[in-house]
Amino acid sequence: MLENLTQSLAGRTAIVKLLPFSYDEIYHSSPPPDLFSLLYSGFYPRIFDKKLNPTEALSFYVSTYLERDVRNMINVKDLALFENFLKLLAGRNGQVLNMNTLGDDSGLSHNTIGSWISVLEAGYIIKRISPYYRNLNKRLIKAPKVYFLDSGLLCYLLGITEAKQLITHPLRGAVFESYVASEIYKYHYHHGIPDNIYYLRDYQGHEVDVIIERGLSADLVEVKSAATFQSNYLKGLAYFEKFYTGKVDKVLIYGGEDNYKYKDTLVINWKSISSLFNKK
Repeated sequence: MLENLTQSLAGRTAIVKLLPFSYDEIYHSSPPPDLFSLLYSGFYPRIFDKKLNPTEALSFYVSTYLERDVRNMINVKDLALFENFLKLLAGRNGQVLNMNTLGDDSGLSHNTIGSWISVLEAGYIIKRISPYYRNLNKRLIKAPKVYFLDSGLLCYLLGITEAKQLITHPLRGAVFESYVASEIYKYHYHHGIPDNIYYLRDYQGHEVDVIIERGLSADLVEVKSAATFQSNYLKGLAYFEKFYTGKVDKVLIYGGEDNYKYKDTLVINWKSISSLFNKK
């Protein structure tokens, strides 16, 4: 639409970009029945406004927006190829983005994958999280991780058609991690805060799922979908804490119900992610 305007609107307009709802916007007065229902339903407004079946509603969304509008933007000739690419990308949610293996599996060139991913990110379908490597004298992986911004859309692309299927699904942890990363991103976006969000991983397998940089300090965040806490979840946080030069707060966001402090780590449940930004 902007491309077709004959006049410049500079100084006369504001652009508001609407992300899917956040947890607090939907569930501030009536919490969801359980974590898996939340992940399966996702956060697109119409699903809640019209009380739609998430699988059916998201199938229409994919058929209209993703397969028509996005295809037109990137001039996709082969619909089946694009559908397969979306599903392959969904299967890599929460992983370090390897363009070569994605190209091998999808039959697409490196340049085509880069173009398609850029359009999906510009349309707020996915979000790339960059690696953090400042002030750390380590051999670190320097490719981005990719997350779908809506867990419901991610579930649809993974072929999940009921909330209960998530309980034993092999990618349950990846879906939950995507939800957490998305909520952190939405909070920054809605409050006009630069999204200084990163991750850390070295070639020995040590990892911090999310790093939120706050000037001279940072939150190191581990994400686990399990409903019960285990102390070994904190190994990556403790490992990288030694190398960070500023002040560090360690946080675990998990699939349980309680919020508490374990030694020097803040443990936050899946309903209270916004409390991460209101720590005392």
